[in-house]
Amino acid sequence: MTSFDDAFDALIGNEGGYSNNPKDPGGETMWGVTARVARASGYAGAMRDLPRDTAKAIAKKLYWDPLRLDELDPRVAFQIFDANYNGGHPVIWMQGAAGAKVDGLLGPATIAAVQAVEPLRFLLRWNALRLNYFTSLKTWSDFGKGWARRIANNLTKGAA
Repeated sequence: MTSFDDAFDALIGNEGGYSNNPKDPGGETMWGVTARVARASGYAGAMRDLPRDTAKAIAKKLYWDPLRLDELDPRVAFQIFDANYNGGHPVIWMQGAAGAKVDGLLGPATIAAVQAVEPLRFLLRWNALRLNYFTSLKTWSDFGKGWARRIANNLTKGAA
């Protein structure tokens, strides 16, 4: 992976298309974008019809750019992007996986710490934090198998 475009294509491989699972707290989604986020981003159509390009623009604006992912190794950037899109605590996990001060605030020190860690070491720490988070959720019994597969796929992508 070398860019946002590549990361988005890989992300969509994790997210898939339309979903409206009543057990999912995110509710109705298309391309992983919830109806709430789509509406807040100006999309007014049926969620089933949300264009992939609209989802991609939302992903760049809300889940890629705010975490300054263009400044990071592409393998690391994808892991963070996928988690930010999927839900969790990406800044805290960035700090934890990088051995930085964990304060939840993204700034130059966090970016520098992430950049300083060997990417595969970061990926291992990152995904350990993410799995610990997933297993703590009440919805683990409903969605845990899919989340574990997502982590396995992401580890494979990171090792490529």
